Amino acid sequence: MLEITTLAGGDRSKWSLAAYKHILKTRLVRKPSLPLQQVAVKTWEIAPGETSIAPPAFFLPNQLERVTGWEGELFYPYEHPRRTMEGVGSVEHGPTRGYLLKDVWLIDGTLYKDNAKSCLSPRSSWLPRIRVEDEIDRGALYCTPGGNKWFGSWLMDDCVTYPLACEEGVPVTTALSANLGSTARNGILHTPGYEDWLGMQPVRLRNAFFRELVIFDDLSQNRHKHLRFRAMGDKLLSHVKVCSHPGVFILRGGKGALRLLRNELELAERLRERRGFRIIDPATTDVPTIVATCAGARTVVGIEGSHLIHGVNVLQPGGSLLILQPPNRFLCFFKYLTDRDHQHFGFVVGTPEGDGFSIDPDEVERTLDLFPS
Repeated sequence: MLEITTLAGGDRSKWSLAAYKHILKTRLVRKPSLPLQQVAVKTWEIAPGETSIAPPAFFLPNQLERVTGWEGELFYPYEHPRRTMEGVGSVEHGPTRGYLLKDVWLIDGTLYKDNAKSCLSPRSSWLPRIRVEDEIDRGALYCTPGGNKWFGSWLMDDCVTYPLACEEGVPVTTALSANLGSTARNGILHTPGYEDWLGMQPVRLRNAFFRELVIFDDLSQNRHKHLRFRAMGDKLLSHVKVCSHPGVFILRGGKGALRLLRNELELAERLRERRGFRIIDPATTDVPTIVATCAGARTVVGIEGSHLIHGVNVLQPGGSLLILQPPNRFLCFFKYLTDRDHQHFGFVVGTPEGDGFSIDPDEVERTLDLFPS
């Protein structure tokens, strides 16, 4: 039976003191930290790797020549964004793996095991806050540093790993609900809404001691992850009525890291008037309305960013994603998802305008026309 023991009184003080001793010892040793996977007592393959074909994106001539800043080379499968857009051909996707660790400390959002550690969430202060209140018999950690930082990564990665965690132990995350997904302007938090509709009931911890802990290598875009992502989308769609429609424009506005598209509303209105697109601003909308609006869209359009995951996670095979790229921050992570999920990917690169950029409306429509019917 899986157990979480909440410590009290002297036990809590004992474990907290032991945690302080452990973190002090790891700092005094002065050895390079190892990945946690290297101190696992057991490793197993959950799903095999595979080879797939990454086709070129859909884009007009001379778009890539506008790019002044590239980002995303560190995202799996670690290709330069330009090569990804031009089509890299054959891509090797690694397997999904599980790792079993024993006697692991979670101290202020960082996991420690002997000389190995993994920082999952930023510290609450320069000195780690240690108050160990929980001892867990067997936990399974599904969160990632990226998912704790970016809403898009949380929904496209962490939520997809959650079912694996439920099969192995108590599903644990180091992220507090209020810190996930960027608070919308009117205070709506999308994280609880998605967790509710997906049936997620994680245990949220910053400090704990695990007798056993399972962690995962689940970054590869293999078929197993594709099927779990599609199952997540189908679960969301089961809550709404799905009717096919031309597309949805997902507004970003001034939310998150600044990517100010100066004619964003103009573009959205043009696609609504000329092509029958829906428009949605996630910052002012709850999860049921977001899913209902995006459900059935044949095309998703918007500025590159985490907010696009609202549409991508319910986009069906054969659908299309058109990203409006800031010239100084070209990123292609979503193409890995559309390649994996048998969808079409296209982009338009903007031109600088003040502290933002603008996009030619005609180029948007011409690029949309490149997509297969």
